[in-house]
Amino acid sequence: MTIEVRPASAFEDVRTLIGPKSPGANVCWCLSYRIPSKLNNELRGPARGEYVAGLCRADPAPGVLAYDGDEPVGWAAVAPRSATSFARNRKIPHIDDLPVWSLWCIRVRPGHRKQGISHALIAGAVAFARGHGAPAIEAYPLDNGDAKVDLTMAYAGIRKNFERAGFTHAADTTSVLAGHPRVLMRLDLR
Repeated sequence: MTIEVRPASAFEDVRTLIGPKSPGANVCWCLSYRIPSKLNNELRGPARGEYVAGLCRADPAPGVLAYDGDEPVGWAAVAPRSATSFARNRKIPHIDDLPVWSLWCIRVRPGHRKQGISHALIAGAVAFARGHGAPAIEAYPLDNGDAKVDLTMAYAGIRKNFERAGFTHAADTTSVLAGHPRVLMRLDLR
């Protein structure tokens, strides 16, 4: 299997990974950290997908997709922190004024897990941010040790995968997800 990571500009492929089975459903669409909470609450059903379709037409794209051949098998949300709610988040600190990018969601399709796709997504998100001039990239994964993580809440990633990708622990946070503390991990791209 050869995994290729590309910008998430193909809306139908993004829909395959983070869209609902039913078009009217109010699933996340990976918008919760991307847009203000008021707008996130106002966008209902198909309007959520339409909003994401617009993001896919923008530059930069809203993240990256992993492909096995032509099949989309993974998604990672990555954007300048200033364009996300992490810019205002009280639980996840800012450690300096560097205009970092945030990597906050990693999703691998069922049937494709345990094949290294999340590692390819992290590497692809790093390359994407670097290619858009990011001086550093941050992630906010779970610090779960060896404890099992509920797959629904594993979207934030786990600390050891970011360490494997060269990220280092930059700060503790007061954010907890699925019973596990989240840590701020950073990779300098300068």
